[in-house]
Amino acid sequence: MVKYKNDDVLSAVFGALADPTRRQVLQALEQGSQSVTELAQPHGMSLPGFMKHLRVLEDAGLVARAKDGRVVSCELSAQPMQEAAVWLSRYEKFWSARLDALARFLYQQEEVHPPWKEVSKAAASKKSAPRSATAAPKKRAAKKPTASGTARKR
Repeated sequence: MVKYKNDDVLSAVFGALADPTRRQVLQALEQGSQSVTELAQPHGMSLPGFMKHLRVLEDAGLVARAKDGRVVSCELSAQPMQEAAVWLSRYEKFWSARLDALARFLYQQEEVHPPWKEVSKAAASKKSAPRSATAAPKKRAAKKPTASGTARKR
């Protein structure tokens, strides 16, 4: 199987977006550049654990890091998400076309077989059909008490 560079980028982006912690980091970076400690603080995990998430985002090209003295700050890089959105839009068109076709089919079925006519036919057949004496449910005779004095019910 031949792998293309674009497929690798998309796989990395979708892999990075698969985790809720990483999605929250991207949401936080929408407000602007933040330091690593500021980004890590709301997640309640160790800094090395958080750095693994940050590295996945960086490898996918979604985050760019810059070091100023001892402070490392991160910035959102949205270009890879744009490529993923373009890829997804093809399938949005596919599903929209499928759902439109289903809506047309259901509308046609409703025109051919209106549901309110089906209900009225069933109600009319129940009202017009006379009940015969043989169709009436039969009552069972009550059982006589057993030796212990209780009747067994079925």
